[in-house]
Amino acid sequence: MNEPIRLKRRTLTVAIAAAAALPAAGFAQTSEAPVRIGYTMSRAGAYAPGAQVSQEPNYLLWAQQVNAAGGLSVKGKKRKVELISYDDRSEIETAVRTYEKLMGSDKVDLILPPWGSAMNFAIAPLANRYGYPFLAPTALSRKLIDMQLPYFFSLLQQPDKMMGALVDMLAANNVKTIAVIYMDDLFGIENFASLRLALRGKNIQLIESKSYPLGVKDLSPVLKSIKAMNPDAFIGITYPPDTILASTQAKEIEFNPKYFYASVGTAFPLYKQRIGANSEGVLGMGSWNPKVSPQAKAYFDAHTSQMKKEPDRWASAHTWVGLEIMQQAVEKVGLDRKALREHIANNEFNTILGKVRFVRGENASIPGTVGQWQNGEFEVVWPESRATAKLMTAKPAWK
Repeated sequence: MNEPIRLKRRTLTVAIAAAAALPAAGFAQTSEAPVRIGYTMSRAGAYAPGAQVSQEPNYLLWAQQVNAAGGLSVKGKKRKVELISYDDRSEIETAVRTYEKLMGSDKVDLILPPWGSAMNFAIAPLANRYGYPFLAPTALSRKLIDMQLPYFFSLLQQPDKMMGALVDMLAANNVKTIAVIYMDDLFGIENFASLRLALRGKNIQLIESKSYPLGVKDLSPVLKSIKAMNPDAFIGITYPPDTILASTQAKEIEFNPKYFYASVGTAFPLYKQRIGANSEGVLGMGSWNPKVSPQAKAYFDAHTSQMKKEPDRWASAHTWVGLEIMQQAVEKVGLDRKALREHIANNEFNTILGKVRFVRGENASIPGTVGQWQNGEFEVVWPESRATAKLMTAKPAWK
């Protein structure tokens, strides 16, 4: 474990440097011990692009804001937050060993989840065994929810909800044929299975489906094959690097279906930066933008100012919601983890995405959604009851 310890020290040095830049009034002396919060995050490897957009910047921003306000309120007493973090290098084995150390020998007060469905699938049962509330903002796994781990709470809309919303939108707009590519891991397999279930009873034909491995470098052969089939809609159940790869290679071969959906990563600012004007009309997984509430706008502005980059329009806000819920629960019942679990499971919370409550560990307040780039903003376009803009019903041709 020598390397994780080295990484921890480096991370804490960065955190201390960031804290020093905050107003002095935010760091009044206190005799209370800090609240120690542990986590791993992918800073290298395949998961790093998502982790360093959707999760870790939010953890750091939240800790800065809490400490600038004097600390986390624990039964009426302010206590500073100390983040104890490690680079899991996108390796599940490394993450498991590290969380065992954090919860077992280090006995941190609280933990925060790692990034991605596969990581969460490995760590959530471990957190449940040690009795740590686990508010997961990037876990898309109905299987994980169905395990009914008492300490696990899923913040994202799950595959059945997300794929159900997508299929409902396509059906409402007379799409008749679709072609799909999907990542050959838990995330891709579960979402593709949910997509197939959602298609039942709909007059939509799945004319092609292909899986691909993690770290793929070329999707052009399968895209060329799909182009020849001329589907009404293309659906990529993809990770951020593959989302950009599929989009750029579709442009290169002039594959331009009426509906082009790819995710995760479409809702990232990086997608707009890399794809440029060609992002217009592209669909993907997303659930919010700064328009949804004044609180969401304040969060967006703070993230952009303090982290020097915009949050993404999907899991970033869910990460923040998880931190809001944890903070409200700690303020109410303190750091007793069993009491925290009971409070989170049985109460409704005010968040930047509105009121959130859990039913059997699942976020029961936010429906499945579809987003679309329009005029430089990732708009929520489905369902209409939650939309921030109307659906653009035909993607412009690649430029």
